[in-house]
Amino acid sequence: MVDTNYLNLVKILEHKTNINNYSGVQIIEKLIPDLNIDGELDPRVYKIINASHPTKKYKSDNEFIYHGINISELRSSMGWNNRDITSKEILSEYLTVIGKNGPIKVRKYTPKNLKDNAPCMIFIHGGGFIGGNVDVVENPCKALSDKANAVVISIDYRLAPENQFPKGLIDCFEVIKWVSSNSTKLKIKKDKICISGDSAGGNLAVACSLKDRDLKTNMIKYQALIYPVVTLDKKSVEEYKWSTNEYIVSNNKINQNINSSLDFIDMIKQLYVDATVKPDNQYISPLLSKDLSNLPKTLIITAEYDFLRVQGEAFGKKLINANVDTKIIRYRGMDHAFIDKCGIYPQAEDCLNEISKDIKSL
Repeated sequence: MVDTNYLNLVKILEHKTNINNYSGVQIIEKLIPDLNIDGELDPRVYKIINASHPTKKYKSDNEFIYHGINISELRSSMGWNNRDITSKEILSEYLTVIGKNGPIKVRKYTPKNLKDNAPCMIFIHGGGFIGGNVDVVENPCKALSDKANAVVISIDYRLAPENQFPKGLIDCFEVIKWVSSNSTKLKIKKDKICISGDSAGGNLAVACSLKDRDLKTNMIKYQALIYPVVTLDKKSVEEYKWSTNEYIVSNNKINQNINSSLDFIDMIKQLYVDATVKPDNQYISPLLSKDLSNLPKTLIITAEYDFLRVQGEAFGKKLINANVDTKIIRYRGMDHAFIDKCGIYPQAEDCLNEISKDIKSL
């Protein structure tokens, strides 16, 4: 059972907001529900940072080393034990989509007694393109299905470095085509297909939207990008230049938490992108795309103390300048991967509430 204090904090978050203009872009800021101090992490984030990770480490005989990098250890460090916050029964089904490169496993979530012509959210998990899985995002996906009264399809796409770009992206796009082609069987309305993803999953989501536009298949009507990776290239663009000056911090521990993740981007690029592929490819670094017009309605979620916040909000600015219907929400006091703490951080549930409202409005 979820405690009353948690539910109250979720309720407070719905209204405890500021709307501020940053570099000409309007950003909705969701404040820490039970703290009124600038430059601080949410106390729940501190608690998690100081806790030991609940995921078991791989045994040494199962280690997978790639170019001197222990992939097994990286994968085992991702995700967090979270909670089921659904209020009604959600049916889970394991399915296999036959893609052009082989079978793709997906997990389907459907509210019991769902009527036909429901919206569909396709969710792509994060994990730096090399890790994560559908288990980590099961509770967030079930919550989206519950709150939006929608079918949710979670994709178990192929991971790098065994399957480098564009293999994971192809898997995701193949699933979108399958969903669109099987709309009647899935009980969904074809013009209410949405896509979402967190971190690397957000990257794959917007890459799918770009591909959908470029191929003129026009399947995706809405995208929710949760602290997305939108560039793996160090090129500067007018809207984006990373700097610690973008962060208001009250103590050095917050700075350390942000900076410790910066080297991760270079490592991920090495693992995800083959040396023969330029990282400024728009399907790898959508922030660098020369044309972001005609993309679907977009919600961008960022976390105040996430190293990806600056690029995510810069991407939002580029979308707005390209006349894409775009909303940016920044969660104060949050760090990266907060959606993994569904049922623990009230901000994770509020984020799912915001996405669900958008889905219902389609």
